[in-house]
Amino acid sequence: MNKQMLLTVDACINFVLGVLLLLSIPFSSQLTGLLGVPEIENAFYPSLLGAVLFGIGIALVGERARAGRDAPGGLGLAGAIAINLCGGLVLGGWLVLGKLDLPPRGWVFLWVLDVLLVGVSGLEWVALARSAARAGRSRSGG
Repeated sequence: MNKQMLLTVDACINFVLGVLLLLSIPFSSQLTGLLGVPEIENAFYPSLLGAVLFGIGIALVGERARAGRDAPGGLGLAGAIAINLCGGLVLGGWLVLGKLDLPPRGWVFLWVLDVLLVGVSGLEWVALARSAARAGRSRSGG
């Protein structure tokens, strides 16, 4: 298998696992029974893991698109943005809509974590956009 095919297969696996874990929220007992895995009382952690896996899938698709170009390997900022943003958005969704029974320190900790995840993703996005703009100017000779 070549690199492009391996990245595609890896991304598909991450997307499927991520979506299954994200969808385990309303279907937890049916899905866990179907898969033969332990049942969960609350889908908080599985859905966060699903979001991260989905973000990894997005990052792998980006890496596949970049493959073959004259650029450094690895997922880099774009991959970090995809992973952190997926995790942060799902965590934020849980905090707003999840009816979590948390002590005040839990709310503070998770909101700080969410703001950090989404905030660092925003800063990374700006840095990536600036880097792309500089690269575009240098290629065009300006």
